[in-house]
Amino acid sequence: VRVIDDPQPYAASTRIIVEVEGERFEVWARSRSQRRRVDEWRGGEWVMAAGERRGLDDDRSRRVAWQHVVGEFRLQWAGDVDPGGPVARASNRVRASIERAATALREPDGSLFRGLVIDDDRDQPREMIERFRSSGLSHLTAVSGQNVAFVLTACGPLRVRLRPWPRWALTIAVIAWFVALTRFEPSILRAGVMAGLSATAFVRGQERSPVRLLSLAVTGLVLVDPLLVWSIGFWLSVGATAGVCTVGLWLSTRLTARLGAFGFLGLPLGVTIGAQVGVVLPSVLVFGRLPLVSIVANLLAVPVAGFVMLYGLPAGLVAGWVPASAPLLMLPAGLGTRWVDTVAVLGDRLEPDPPWVW
Repeated sequence: VRVIDDPQPYAASTRIIVEVEGERFEVWARSRSQRRRVDEWRGGEWVMAAGERRGLDDDRSRRVAWQHVVGEFRLQWAGDVDPGGPVARASNRVRASIERAATALREPDGSLFRGLVIDDDRDQPREMIERFRSSGLSHLTAVSGQNVAFVLTACGPLRVRLRPWPRWALTIAVIAWFVALTRFEPSILRAGVMAGLSATAFVRGQERSPVRLLSLAVTGLVLVDPLLVWSIGFWLSVGATAGVCTVGLWLSTRLTARLGAFGFLGLPLGVTIGAQVGVVLPSVLVFGRLPLVSIVANLLAVPVAGFVMLYGLPAGLVAGWVPASAPLLMLPAGLGTRWVDTVAVLGDRLEPDPPWVW
């Protein structure tokens, strides 16, 4: 079987998706020995395994449809593991380096750091997940356009030295590598395709309207993979981006003109409000909440989370490769991560209970 994604731990079991003869199945490891075994698997690896394939009921089938899962694989035993192809090996080495670097931070800061940088939220405690949702900050642990922008910014000194078309090729390669590194999540697929379309329009001297890029990206992705329309992460990503590209930018210009000495707050405030407007419908329908504190919480947390994303990837790689440097290199990332979590804690405490739904 081919491992599709990293294992996801639950209270009494671990879930992992595997591919058997071109079809995807979910594996639920419930015994202690099985959980220890599958916890070591990583996306892209091949595993010698024996088991029984079974179908899913209609309700379960609808919930996992966006992941192309068609049944359950009842695992009986598992043996040798092959590291997979070059892309899988490279991305797993990078993720392993980030994981080693995160051990320099105390928990749960280490698990939050991995979530901010590479969308690895496997070890985040339930209390942390709930407070990030309650304060409207859960999007920070879902890799999206912000992460893509920071990765391209980090590569800026190298890209700026190239001529237009080689620069475009390097940009597309970096985007594709980062999408593979973050396991092709729906939000990162949307962000990656938008970034690729923007780079292509730039090198060809064409208009780069954000709304047009978003429309083309969503249309193309849904044509390639229609099951994306069942993904809540895809709804939130598209909704937030649409809100930023329309309401956010329109509001930013007016706030900047009216805030006087505080005009520098116009852009982040407009973007934050626009993103919240864009996710109102899925937030209320799916999670039954629309956090009142989310605008203030995002203004306080997003800039620092952005620093952690921008600094954390190169620092985490070096710290993972040179463990002796981890305590010093990871100190700024640890401070930033603790700030973001503190904002989530305060937002969770200040949010009215039960949450207001407008």
